Amino acid sequence: MLDLAGIQADSIVDGPGIRTTVFCQGCPHHCPGCHNPETWEFGCGTPTEAETVLEIVRGNPLCRGVTFSGGEPFSQAEELARLGRMLKAAGYEVAAYSGYTLEQLLEGTDGQKELLGTLDVLIDGPFLQAERSLELNFRGSRNQRVLNVPESLKAGKAVEETSPRWLGEY
Repeated sequence: MLDLAGIQADSIVDGPGIRTTVFCQGCPHHCPGCHNPETWEFGCGTPTEAETVLEIVRGNPLCRGVTFSGGEPFSQAEELARLGRMLKAAGYEVAAYSGYTLEQLLEGTDGQKELLGTLDVLIDGPFLQAERSLELNFRGSRNQRVLNVPESLKAGKAVEETSPRWLGEY
């Protein structure tokens, strides 16, 4: 069961195109300047089955991708990995935001590694107020990276996403 802060069924700010954004409840990072501090507390979201999320996504015929946001998605890695596998099998692009870096996640729990394996794109790193920029696509601060997860996993290190869709070069 997922613990969710909410679902936005037609987001245009959490990745390219029309997406569904799944906001997880609970975050250990507490980044100063976070735009979702209401998602920090653990255990007070809405319990939601992964299948229910899949049906919500399927209910929007314009949706081509899903983004896991937060809170911290990797705090619910096992259940989100299950959802990620279902979404990938249904043909959706899957992305996630995380306050952890890819390097930390590669050293993380088995569940975190499993969730990584379901992603196409990871926006990694904590939000840093001193690095904040409104000019970045799909990121809040300059330290955050937009990573191609399959290529990163193959290389065993961070590989930046080069798709014009994610870079904002339509």
